[in-house]
Amino acid sequence: MHFIEEDVLKILITNEEINTRCQELAKEIDNDYEDKNPILVCLLKGALPFLAKLLEHIKIPMEIDCIKVHSYSGTNSTGKVTIEHLKSEKYKNRHVILVEDIIDTGLTLNETCKLFKEFGVESLEIMSLLNKPVLNKVELNAKYIGFEIPNEFVIGFGLDYNEQYRNLPYIGIMNTDKLEK
Repeated sequence: MHFIEEDVLKILITNEEINTRCQELAKEIDNDYEDKNPILVCLLKGALPFLAKLLEHIKIPMEIDCIKVHSYSGTNSTGKVTIEHLKSEKYKNRHVILVEDIIDTGLTLNETCKLFKEFGVESLEIMSLLNKPVLNKVELNAKYIGFEIPNEFVIGFGLDYNEQYRNLPYIGIMNTDKLEK
C-alpha cells in the first residue's frame, strides 16, 4: 500500500516548520531546566517523532521515558483512557515534562497528569506538538505548544489514522472522503 496525495487534503505544517519550532522549544527547555535533569516522558505512539526531533536540539542533561496512552479508535475518542508501561517510583521528586503529539479534548492528558501528581513529582509540565483549542474540554495549561491548529483531522509526523500515516514528514489534513464508512 502506498500513500497517495489524495489521502491528504493539504499540508498544514511542513517538516521545515516542525524542525524550526522544535529548535525553539528545545531552547526553552534548556533555559527552564538547566541543572534540573528533567525526565521527558513520551506518550506513545504519536509523540515519538516529536520527541526524537526535540532530542536533536536539547543540550542539557535529561532523561527520557515512554508510556503508552490511548483513547482513540479511528477518528473518535472512546472516552476511556488506558495507560501502560508506567513505573511510578522513578518519578518521585523529579521534574517531569509530558511530551504529547496533540491536545484535542485534553481528557487523556488530564488523566495522565493526575497519575503523575500522585507519584510525588517535583514539577509537571506539558509539551504538545499540536493543540486544537476548539475541542479542549479541560484546562491543562500546557506550557510548551508547538502549533495551534483548526478542528481538522490531521495525520503525519506521528499522528495516525488507524495506525497509518505516522511516517509522513509533515502534518496534513486528512481527506475524510477516503475514510472507511
